[in-house]
Amino acid sequence: MPQIKNALISGAGIAGCSAAITLASRGVAVTLVDKQDEWRFQSSGIFVYSNGLAALREVGVLDEILASGFGIGDGKNIYLDHLGEPIVDVYYPSIGGNVPPILGIKRAEIHRILATRLEALGVGIKLGTTLADLDVGSEEQAAHAVLSDGGSGEYDLVIGADGIRSQLRGLLYPTIQPRNTGFGVWRSVHQRPADVEAKIMMMGVGKRLGIMPISDDKLYIFGTVPEPQEHWYAREDWPATMREKFAEFGGPVRRFLDEVSPETEVLYTVVEEVAAPLPWNQGRALLIGDAAHASTPFMGQGGAMVIEDAVVLGRMLDETAPSVPELLRRFGERRHPMCKFVQDASRQVGEAGAVEDPESCKARNAAMRDTAQAHVDNFYARLQALREEERAI
Repeated sequence: MPQIKNALISGAGIAGCSAAITLASRGVAVTLVDKQDEWRFQSSGIFVYSNGLAALREVGVLDEILASGFGIGDGKNIYLDHLGEPIVDVYYPSIGGNVPPILGIKRAEIHRILATRLEALGVGIKLGTTLADLDVGSEEQAAHAVLSDGGSGEYDLVIGADGIRSQLRGLLYPTIQPRNTGFGVWRSVHQRPADVEAKIMMMGVGKRLGIMPISDDKLYIFGTVPEPQEHWYAREDWPATMREKFAEFGGPVRRFLDEVSPETEVLYTVVEEVAAPLPWNQGRALLIGDAAHASTPFMGQGGAMVIEDAVVLGRMLDETAPSVPELLRRFGERRHPMCKFVQDASRQVGEAGAVEDPESCKARNAAMRDTAQAHVDNFYARLQALREEERAI
Protein backbone atom coordinates (compact mmCIF):
# COMPACT_ATOMS: atom_id res chain seq x y z
CA MET A 1 0.00 0.00 0.00
CA PRO A 2 1.08 3.64 -0.22
CA GLN A 3 2.98 4.78 2.83
CA ILE A 4 0.44 6.04 5.38
CA LYS A 5 2.09 6.69 8.72
CA ASN A 6 -0.46 9.08 10.20
CA ALA A 7 -4.05 10.17 9.63
CA LEU A 8 -6.42 12.85 10.82
CA ILE A 9 -10.11 11.96 11.15
CA SER A 10 -12.73 14.66 11.59
CA GLY A 11 -15.85 13.38 13.33
CA ALA A 12 -16.13 10.86 16.18
CA GLY A 13 -19.47 9.29 15.31
CA ILE A 14 -19.87 5.68 14.24
CA ALA A 15 -18.09 6.29 10.93
CA GLY A 16 -15.13 8.18 12.39
CA CYS A 17 -14.61 5.81 15.32
CA SER A 18 -14.82 2.76 13.05
CA ALA A 19 -12.32 4.29 10.62
CA ALA A 20 -9.97 5.27 13.46
CA ILE A 21 -10.01 1.73 14.85
CA THR A 22 -9.47 0.21 11.41
CA LEU A 23 -6.48 2.44 10.68
CA ALA A 24 -4.94 2.23 14.15
CA SER A 25 -5.19 -1.56 14.02
CA ARG A 26 -2.92 -1.41 10.98
CA GLY A 27 -0.29 0.66 12.75
CA VAL A 28 -1.37 4.10 11.52
CA ALA A 29 -1.01 6.92 14.08
CA VAL A 30 -4.51 8.38 14.20
CA THR A 31 -5.70 11.72 15.53
CA LEU A 32 -9.47 11.91 15.94
CA VAL A 33 -11.14 15.31 16.39
CA ASP A 34 -14.77 16.11 17.14
CA LYS A 35 -16.69 19.32 17.76
CA GLN A 36 -18.28 17.96 20.96
CA ASP A 37 -16.45 19.08 24.07
CA GLU A 38 -17.24 15.74 25.74
CA TRP A 39 -18.53 12.35 24.60
CA ARG A 40 -22.26 12.83 24.13
CA PHE A 41 -24.23 10.61 21.81
CA GLN A 42 -27.90 10.16 21.06
CA SER A 43 -29.37 7.58 23.38
CA SER A 44 -32.15 6.47 21.08
CA GLY A 45 -31.95 3.12 19.35
CA ILE A 46 -30.55 1.89 16.09
CA PHE A 47 -30.93 -1.43 14.34
CA VAL A 48 -28.05 -3.09 12.55
CA TYR A 49 -28.70 -5.77 9.94
CA SER A 50 -26.42 -8.73 9.34
CA ASN A 51 -24.15 -7.01 6.80
CA GLY A 52 -23.45 -4.27 9.35
CA LEU A 53 -22.77 -6.84 12.06
CA ALA A 54 -20.30 -8.60 9.76
CA ALA A 55 -18.52 -5.26 9.28
CA LEU A 56 -18.40 -4.76 13.06
CA ARG A 57 -16.70 -8.16 13.30
CA GLU A 58 -13.92 -6.83 11.05
CA VAL A 59 -13.69 -3.68 13.16
CA GLY A 60 -13.10 -6.03 16.10
CA VAL A 61 -16.04 -5.17 18.38
CA LEU A 62 -18.76 -7.64 17.38
CA ASP A 63 -18.74 -9.67 20.60
CA GLU A 64 -19.28 -6.55 22.69
CA ILE A 65 -22.04 -5.33 20.37
CA LEU A 66 -23.86 -8.67 20.54
CA ALA A 67 -23.59 -8.72 24.34
CA SER A 68 -24.96 -5.20 24.69
CA GLY A 69 -27.74 -5.27 22.09
CA PHE A 70 -30.75 -7.46 21.35
CA GLY A 71 -30.42 -9.88 18.47
CA ILE A 72 -33.45 -11.28 16.67
CA GLY A 73 -32.24 -14.73 15.77
CA ASP A 74 -34.91 -15.57 13.22
CA GLY A 75 -34.97 -12.05 11.70
CA LYS A 76 -38.72 -11.75 12.20
CA ASN A 77 -40.37 -8.45 11.29
CA ILE A 78 -44.09 -8.31 12.07
CA TYR A 79 -46.06 -5.92 9.84
CA LEU A 80 -49.35 -4.55 11.21
CA ASP A 81 -51.68 -1.77 10.18
CA HIS A 82 -51.96 1.31 12.41
CA LEU A 83 -54.66 -0.33 14.55
CA GLY A 84 -52.60 -3.47 15.11
CA GLU A 85 -54.31 -5.75 12.59
CA PRO A 86 -51.86 -8.21 10.96
CA ILE A 87 -50.57 -7.60 7.45
CA VAL A 88 -47.69 -10.06 7.02
CA ASP A 89 -44.61 -11.46 8.77
CA VAL A 90 -41.32 -10.99 6.94
CA TYR A 91 -38.00 -12.66 7.78
CA TYR A 92 -34.68 -10.94 7.18
CA PRO A 93 -31.76 -13.14 6.13
CA SER A 94 -28.34 -13.36 7.72
CA ILE A 95 -25.74 -12.55 5.08
CA GLY A 96 -22.86 -11.89 7.44
CA GLY A 97 -21.98 -15.41 8.49
CA ASN A 98 -23.04 -16.58 11.97
CA VAL A 99 -24.61 -13.29 13.07
CA PRO A 100 -28.24 -12.44 13.85
CA PRO A 101 -30.21 -11.17 10.85
CA ILE A 102 -30.96 -8.02 12.85
CA LEU A 103 -29.83 -6.49 16.13
CA GLY A 104 -31.17 -3.51 18.06
CA ILE A 105 -28.90 -1.47 20.32
CA LYS A 106 -28.73 1.95 21.92
CA ARG A 107 -26.62 4.35 19.88
CA ALA A 108 -24.81 5.39 23.03
CA GLU A 109 -23.80 1.77 23.61
CA ILE A 110 -22.24 1.49 20.14
CA HIS A 111 -20.21 4.62 20.85
CA ARG A 112 -19.20 3.41 24.31
CA ILE A 113 -17.90 0.16 22.82
CA LEU A 114 -16.07 1.94 20.01
CA ALA A 115 -14.59 4.51 22.43
CA THR A 116 -13.28 1.73 24.66
CA ARG A 117 -11.55 0.15 21.67
CA LEU A 118 -10.07 3.52 20.64
CA GLU A 119 -8.62 3.94 24.11
CA ALA A 120 -7.10 0.46 24.02
CA LEU A 121 -5.41 1.29 20.69
CA GLY A 122 -4.04 4.58 22.01
CA VAL A 123 -5.82 6.75 19.45
CA GLY A 124 -5.28 10.45 20.10
CA ILE A 125 -8.63 12.18 20.61
CA LYS A 126 -9.20 15.95 20.64
CA LEU A 127 -12.71 16.95 21.68
CA GLY A 128 -14.05 20.46 21.21
CA THR A 129 -11.87 20.65 18.11
CA THR A 130 -12.73 20.97 14.43
CA LEU A 131 -10.95 21.16 11.11
CA ALA A 132 -10.47 24.86 10.28
CA ASP A 133 -8.49 24.72 7.04
CA LEU A 134 -6.81 22.17 4.81
CA ASP A 135 -4.29 21.88 2.02
CA VAL A 136 -5.24 18.50 0.54
CA GLY A 137 -1.70 17.63 -0.53
CA SER A 138 -0.76 15.58 -3.56
CA GLU A 139 0.85 12.31 -4.59
CA GLU A 140 4.21 13.52 -3.34
CA GLN A 141 3.18 15.92 -0.57
CA ALA A 142 1.29 15.30 2.68
CA ALA A 143 -1.89 17.19 3.48
CA HIS A 144 -1.57 20.17 5.84
CA ALA A 145 -4.43 20.60 8.33
CA VAL A 146 -5.16 23.54 10.62
CA LEU A 147 -7.36 22.84 13.63
CA SER A 148 -9.70 25.16 15.51
CA ASP A 149 -7.55 24.95 18.65
CA GLY A 150 -4.67 26.56 16.77
CA GLY A 151 -2.77 23.34 16.18
CA SER A 152 -1.66 22.17 12.75
CA GLY A 153 0.10 19.22 11.23
CA GLU A 154 1.09 17.21 8.19
CA TYR A 155 -0.95 14.08 7.51
CA ASP A 156 -0.65 11.30 4.97
CA LEU A 157 -4.45 10.93 5.05
CA VAL A 158 -7.34 13.17 6.16
CA ILE A 159 -10.83 11.68 6.52
CA GLY A 160 -14.06 13.60 6.82
CA ALA A 161 -16.45 11.42 8.85
CA ASP A 162 -18.21 14.48 10.24
CA GLY A 163 -21.75 13.82 9.18
CA ILE A 164 -24.44 15.47 7.13
CA ARG A 165 -23.04 18.96 7.73
CA SER A 166 -19.46 17.92 7.19
CA GLN A 167 -16.88 20.66 7.62
CA LEU A 168 -14.46 18.80 5.37
CA ARG A 169 -17.08 18.50 2.63
CA GLY A 170 -17.64 22.22 2.99
CA LEU A 171 -13.95 22.82 2.34
CA LEU A 172 -13.72 20.38 -0.58
CA TYR A 173 -17.14 20.72 -2.23
CA PRO A 174 -19.02 23.72 -0.80
CA THR A 175 -21.89 23.44 -3.31
CA ILE A 176 -22.91 19.96 -2.07
CA GLN A 177 -25.58 20.47 0.58
CA PRO A 178 -27.98 18.15 2.45
CA ARG A 179 -31.39 17.68 0.87
CA ASN A 180 -34.49 17.80 3.06
CA THR A 181 -36.56 14.73 2.19
CA GLY A 182 -39.84 16.05 3.57
CA PHE A 183 -39.89 13.53 6.45
CA GLY A 184 -39.42 13.83 10.18
CA VAL A 185 -38.54 10.94 12.47
CA TRP A 186 -39.54 10.55 16.12
CA ARG A 187 -37.91 8.16 18.59
CA SER A 188 -38.47 7.30 22.24
CA VAL A 189 -36.94 4.72 24.62
CA HIS A 190 -38.99 2.47 26.93
CA GLN A 191 -38.75 -0.56 29.19
CA ARG A 192 -39.02 -3.78 27.16
CA PRO A 193 -41.81 -6.13 28.19
CA ALA A 194 -40.84 -9.79 27.95
CA ASP A 195 -43.36 -10.41 25.18
CA VAL A 196 -41.69 -8.00 22.71
CA GLU A 197 -39.01 -10.10 21.00
CA ALA A 198 -39.37 -9.19 17.31
CA LYS A 199 -39.18 -6.07 15.19
CA ILE A 200 -42.67 -4.66 14.62
CA MET A 201 -43.60 -2.22 11.85
CA MET A 202 -47.01 -0.56 11.80
CA MET A 203 -48.19 0.94 8.52
CA GLY A 204 -50.48 3.92 8.92
CA VAL A 205 -51.94 6.52 6.60
CA GLY A 206 -48.93 8.60 5.62
CA LYS A 207 -47.01 7.35 8.65
CA ARG A 208 -44.93 4.37 9.80
CA LEU A 209 -44.28 3.44 13.40
CA GLY A 210 -41.93 0.71 14.58
CA ILE A 211 -40.98 -1.10 17.77
CA MET A 212 -37.52 -2.60 18.23
CA PRO A 213 -35.86 -4.21 21.27
CA ILE A 214 -32.43 -2.67 21.92
CA SER A 215 -31.33 -4.62 25.02
CA ASP A 216 -32.64 -7.18 27.47
CA ASP A 217 -34.55 -4.45 29.32
CA LYS A 218 -35.07 -1.64 26.76
CA LEU A 219 -36.78 -1.04 23.43
CA TYR A 220 -37.37 2.00 21.31
CA ILE A 221 -40.21 3.14 19.12
CA PHE A 222 -39.52 5.08 15.96
CA GLY A 223 -41.95 6.78 13.63
CA THR A 224 -41.76 8.74 10.40
CA VAL A 225 -44.20 11.37 9.27
CA PRO A 226 -44.35 13.76 6.32
CA GLU A 227 -43.16 17.18 7.46
CA PRO A 228 -43.19 20.61 5.81
CA GLN A 229 -39.85 21.85 4.52
CA GLU A 230 -37.55 23.02 7.31
CA HIS A 231 -40.13 22.36 10.03
CA TRP A 232 -38.91 22.07 13.60
CA TYR A 233 -40.33 21.69 17.12
CA ALA A 234 -39.14 23.04 20.46
CA ARG A 235 -37.41 20.32 22.48
CA GLU A 236 -39.67 20.83 25.48
CA ASP A 237 -42.66 20.07 23.24
CA TRP A 238 -41.29 16.82 21.81
CA PRO A 239 -43.11 14.36 24.14
CA ALA A 240 -46.53 15.94 23.63
CA THR A 241 -45.96 16.42 19.90
CA MET A 242 -44.87 12.81 19.44
CA ARG A 243 -48.03 11.56 21.15
CA GLU A 244 -50.11 13.87 18.98
CA LYS A 245 -48.42 12.84 15.74
CA PHE A 246 -49.23 9.15 16.30
CA ALA A 247 -52.52 9.53 18.20
CA GLU A 248 -54.39 7.28 15.76
CA PHE A 249 -52.06 4.29 16.33
CA GLY A 250 -53.29 1.43 18.49
CA GLY A 251 -52.25 -2.18 18.88
CA PRO A 252 -48.94 -3.03 20.55
CA VAL A 253 -47.52 0.50 20.35
CA ARG A 254 -50.37 2.13 22.24
CA ARG A 255 -48.96 1.34 25.68
CA PHE A 256 -45.65 2.96 24.79
CA LEU A 257 -47.19 6.09 23.27
CA ASP A 258 -49.35 6.51 26.35
CA GLU A 259 -46.30 6.53 28.63
CA VAL A 260 -44.36 9.15 26.65
CA SER A 261 -43.85 12.08 29.04
CA PRO A 262 -41.31 14.84 29.77
CA GLU A 263 -39.29 12.15 31.61
CA THR A 264 -39.09 9.91 28.51
CA GLU A 265 -36.05 9.92 26.24
CA VAL A 266 -37.54 11.48 23.08
CA LEU A 267 -35.67 12.57 19.97
CA TYR A 268 -36.91 14.34 16.85
CA THR A 269 -34.86 14.87 13.70
CA VAL A 270 -35.51 16.08 10.19
CA VAL A 271 -34.64 13.40 7.61
CA GLU A 272 -32.01 14.63 5.18
CA GLU A 273 -29.94 13.01 2.43
CA VAL A 274 -26.47 13.68 1.09
CA ALA A 275 -25.68 12.22 -2.31
CA ALA A 276 -22.19 13.43 -3.13
CA PRO A 277 -21.14 12.53 -6.69
CA LEU A 278 -17.73 11.05 -7.30
CA PRO A 279 -14.99 11.78 -6.56
CA TRP A 280 -15.31 11.67 -2.79
CA ASN A 281 -11.71 12.79 -2.42
CA GLN A 282 -9.39 15.60 -3.30
CA GLY A 283 -5.71 14.81 -2.96
CA ARG A 284 -5.21 13.02 0.34
CA ALA A 285 -8.60 14.08 1.79
CA LEU A 286 -11.58 11.67 1.70
CA LEU A 287 -15.26 11.85 2.64
CA ILE A 288 -16.90 8.78 4.17
CA GLY A 289 -20.19 7.98 5.89
CA ASP A 290 -22.96 10.56 6.03
CA ALA A 291 -20.57 13.24 4.81
CA ALA A 292 -20.69 11.49 1.41
CA HIS A 293 -23.87 9.39 1.34
CA ALA A 294 -26.36 10.07 4.14
CA SER A 295 -29.47 7.97 3.58
CA THR A 296 -33.07 8.00 4.75
CA PRO A 297 -33.74 5.52 7.59
CA PHE A 298 -36.36 3.36 5.91
CA MET A 299 -34.09 0.38 5.13
CA GLY A 300 -32.15 0.63 8.38
CA GLN A 301 -28.87 0.51 6.46
CA GLY A 302 -27.31 3.88 7.32
CA GLY A 303 -25.19 2.55 10.17
CA ALA A 304 -24.13 -0.51 8.21
CA MET A 305 -22.98 1.60 5.26
CA VAL A 306 -20.73 3.85 7.34
CA ILE A 307 -19.15 0.90 9.15
CA GLU A 308 -18.59 -0.85 5.83
CA ASP A 309 -16.84 2.32 4.58
CA ALA A 310 -14.25 1.90 7.32
CA VAL A 311 -13.83 -1.80 6.66
CA VAL A 312 -13.42 -1.40 2.90
CA LEU A 313 -10.90 1.41 3.39
CA GLY A 314 -8.94 -0.81 5.77
CA ARG A 315 -8.86 -3.65 3.27
CA MET A 316 -7.66 -1.29 0.57
CA LEU A 317 -4.77 -0.18 2.74
CA ASP A 318 -3.56 -3.77 2.44
CA GLU A 319 -3.62 -3.59 -1.36
CA THR A 320 -1.19 -2.11 -3.83
CA ALA A 321 -1.92 1.38 -5.14
CA PRO A 322 0.43 3.87 -6.78
CA SER A 323 -0.43 6.74 -4.41
CA VAL A 324 -2.74 7.83 -1.63
CA PRO A 325 -4.90 10.01 -3.92
CA GLU A 326 -5.32 7.08 -6.32
CA LEU A 327 -6.26 4.74 -3.47
CA LEU A 328 -8.91 7.20 -2.28
CA ARG A 329 -10.28 7.60 -5.80
CA ARG A 330 -10.61 3.81 -6.09
CA PHE A 331 -12.32 3.70 -2.71
CA GLY A 332 -15.05 6.03 -3.96
CA GLU A 333 -15.53 3.95 -7.09
CA ARG A 334 -15.93 0.81 -4.97
CA ARG A 335 -18.38 2.21 -2.45
CA HIS A 336 -20.54 4.50 -4.59
CA PRO A 337 -22.68 1.80 -6.31
CA MET A 338 -23.53 0.10 -3.00
CA CYS A 339 -24.34 3.33 -1.18
CA LYS A 340 -26.42 4.68 -4.05
CA PHE A 341 -28.41 1.45 -4.25
CA VAL A 342 -29.22 1.66 -0.53
CA GLN A 343 -30.16 5.32 -0.80
CA ASP A 344 -32.49 4.68 -3.74
CA ALA A 345 -34.13 1.61 -2.17
CA SER A 346 -34.61 3.38 1.15
CA ARG A 347 -36.18 6.42 -0.52
CA GLN A 348 -38.63 4.20 -2.41
CA VAL A 349 -39.69 2.40 0.77
CA GLY A 350 -40.19 5.74 2.50
CA GLU A 351 -42.36 7.05 -0.30
CA ALA A 352 -44.50 3.88 -0.21
CA GLY A 353 -45.00 4.32 3.52
CA ALA A 354 -46.00 7.97 3.11
CA VAL A 355 -49.13 7.28 1.04
CA GLU A 356 -51.83 9.52 2.53
CA ASP A 357 -54.94 8.20 0.78
CA PRO A 358 -56.69 5.61 3.01
CA GLU A 359 -57.88 3.45 0.13
CA SER A 360 -54.42 3.42 -1.43
CA CYS A 361 -53.00 2.39 1.95
CA LYS A 362 -55.40 -0.56 2.10
CA ALA A 363 -54.28 -1.62 -1.38
CA ARG A 364 -50.61 -1.23 -0.37
CA ASN A 365 -51.11 -3.37 2.73
CA ALA A 366 -52.90 -6.05 0.72
CA ALA A 367 -50.10 -6.11 -1.85
CA MET A 368 -47.53 -6.49 0.94
CA ARG A 369 -48.93 -9.89 1.80
CA ASP A 370 -47.82 -11.18 -1.58
CA THR A 371 -44.68 -9.12 -2.21
CA ALA A 372 -43.01 -8.03 1.05
CA GLN A 373 -40.86 -11.13 1.54
CA ALA A 374 -39.74 -11.09 -2.08
CA HIS A 375 -38.76 -7.41 -1.78
CA VAL A 376 -36.61 -8.20 1.27
CA ASP A 377 -35.01 -11.23 -0.39
CA ASN A 378 -34.28 -9.29 -3.58
CA PHE A 379 -32.76 -6.38 -1.64
CA TYR A 380 -30.32 -8.61 0.22
CA ALA A 381 -29.50 -10.62 -2.88
CA ARG A 382 -28.59 -7.34 -4.57
CA LEU A 383 -26.45 -6.33 -1.60
CA GLN A 384 -24.56 -9.60 -1.94
CA ALA A 385 -24.05 -9.08 -5.66
CA LEU A 386 -22.84 -5.51 -5.15
CA ARG A 387 -20.41 -6.69 -2.49
CA GLU A 388 -18.88 -9.12 -4.95
CA GLU A 389 -18.68 -6.39 -7.60
CA GLU A 390 -17.14 -4.06 -5.02
CA ARG A 391 -14.35 -6.49 -4.27
CA ALA A 392 -13.61 -6.87 -7.99
CA ILE A 393 -13.06 -3.14 -8.62
